[in-house]
Amino acid sequence: MVNKVTLIGRLGRDPELRYTSSQTAVCNFSLATDEVYQDRNRQRQSRTEWHNIVAWDRLAEICGQYLNKGKLVYIEGRLQTREWDDRDGNRRRTTEIVAREMKMLGAPGDSQGARPNGQQVARPEGPMDGGHSDPYQDRSPTPAPSGRPAGETSDSMEIGITDDDIPF
Repeated sequence: MVNKVTLIGRLGRDPELRYTSSQTAVCNFSLATDEVYQDRNRQRQSRTEWHNIVAWDRLAEICGQYLNKGKLVYIEGRLQTREWDDRDGNRRRTTEIVAREMKMLGAPGDSQGARPNGQQVARPEGPMDGGHSDPYQDRSPTPAPSGRPAGETSDSMEIGITDDDIPF
């Protein structure tokens, strides 16, 4: 059996890095992927899909340090569906991608690599696999906010991906 997800997209919001009570790093962020197609009238259409991503341990710390809203990234991981009771006692369910590997894409000097204060971030080379000894270990973080980030539209998330951007 295989449970593997591969995505290339842009971050919809800055990553949220926090630590569990046992001091394990966990990072959540949203990723937008676009599907471009022609409709029956041969008009170009675009559909944006939003994915909730969660990274653990060293990979979480790397994502929190180097990623920011709008950054183009490659994510590889697995699908996980969790259930929990919210504060009102309602049963909630979410599906997310548990990241096993992350690679930053795009040109090193692109505007997407700048922090909000204008400082450029260092760009480590090679895969960001976080050194997981067991990347498929089942963990349950506190739920991240779901849905599209406020003010985001599919037009602002268009991705111009070339063969040079794909890491395999």
